[in-house]
Amino acid sequence: MKQGWEIKKLGDLCNLMTGGTPSRSHPEYFINGKIKWLVSGDIHKGEITDCDGRITEEAMANSNTKYLPINSVMIALNGQGKTRGTVAILKTKATCNQSLVSIYPKDLKIILPEYIFCNLHGRYEEIRRITGDDDKDRRGLNMPLLRSIEIPLPPLHEQQRIVSILNEVFAGIVKAKANAQHNLKNAKELFESYLQGVFENGNWEEKEFGEVINTLTDYHANGSYEILKVNVELSQTEDFAWMVRSTDFENNFENNFRYTDEKGYNFLSKSKVFGGEIIMSKIGNAGNVYLMPKVNRPCSLAMNLFLIRLDEKKAIPEYTFRYLKSKKGEMQIRSRLLGMATKTITKENVRNIIIPFPQIREQKAIVQKLDALSVETKKLEANYQQKINDLEELKKSILQKAFSGQLNYGGHAELKPVNSHKA
Repeated sequence: MKQGWEIKKLGDLCNLMTGGTPSRSHPEYFINGKIKWLVSGDIHKGEITDCDGRITEEAMANSNTKYLPINSVMIALNGQGKTRGTVAILKTKATCNQSLVSIYPKDLKIILPEYIFCNLHGRYEEIRRITGDDDKDRRGLNMPLLRSIEIPLPPLHEQQRIVSILNEVFAGIVKAKANAQHNLKNAKELFESYLQGVFENGNWEEKEFGEVINTLTDYHANGSYEILKVNVELSQTEDFAWMVRSTDFENNFENNFRYTDEKGYNFLSKSKVFGGEIIMSKIGNAGNVYLMPKVNRPCSLAMNLFLIRLDEKKAIPEYTFRYLKSKKGEMQIRSRLLGMATKTITKENVRNIIIPFPQIREQKAIVQKLDALSVETKKLEANYQQKINDLEELKKSILQKAFSGQLNYGGHAELKPVNSHKA
């Protein structure tokens, strides 16, 4: 800690206040309301200038809501996803519900709101951990916890310099990050554009998918629900056979697998998986398509999926998978989904998907070109994603220096690494 700085609790330096929720049984509290009424989801962009919620003066008079000081630092006590612990500066006249707390200095000659914002924003992960194990713990922040947060307190002129430098540095980081994200988006779109062009420009014979399918099966082809319940036991503990689910593909086969024992695997004889099959979700995320990698262990299909094996004299899985993942293929699948809230797709509607099929030799050539482009595209994506990650680490490093008194005030040297990440 730099000489001359102090450590103070947030509650000693600031007034903390929250709002309330007017009674929903009084529609006149909300209809045609003009007073901005914030909730936790309104602060994710770091600055509040508007919100969807509005209440009336009558609602203010008959609830715990109150106007918040302009330039308050707003922090979310709870909320969905990553909301808890997010902060923003309030730049407009507003009130809030109980999910937000306004933090405002007791004395502006001692601490600046902008300095508080920079400090709390930079300690987002640390503040979330106050309540437990991040996303696994649903407990929210509360007033006593917020008041107990310790904050380094430099003299006012140093606070002003820290805020000024951080604003300049972070503007550079935001610009560099936007460039990297734009290039990442372009890299992904490059492959998608080429993929689309392949299937739009080919003058090939079209066939129903069913004409090239040898096997179209699922988990329930092995018996009724009651019979399966008796003969197949699923477990999260490593066992004889892996039960393939759509979440395994979505998670890149990294964790949370499901298994069955040897008896269950042998019972599921009609839905064994060996690799190279096309897998399609049939309910929920119906129509999502995956290509099963080769596996070196017993493997079977879990519920809610179709397993599709092709007649490889007519179609190769890699080509067919690429078509189904193209925009034309996805449109074909979407047009065959059934249901409103929960989408499903039937075996018959899978079979009648129309697919262009060139000769096998040309299918293989197309796959080779797409695979080569995919490799190069992934290299570009990895490069740009690494730049984005490096910029986030740079931001953390600068924040750590700022609030330990190590920030370089001369010439803003911290800006130099930002330029090196220009995409």
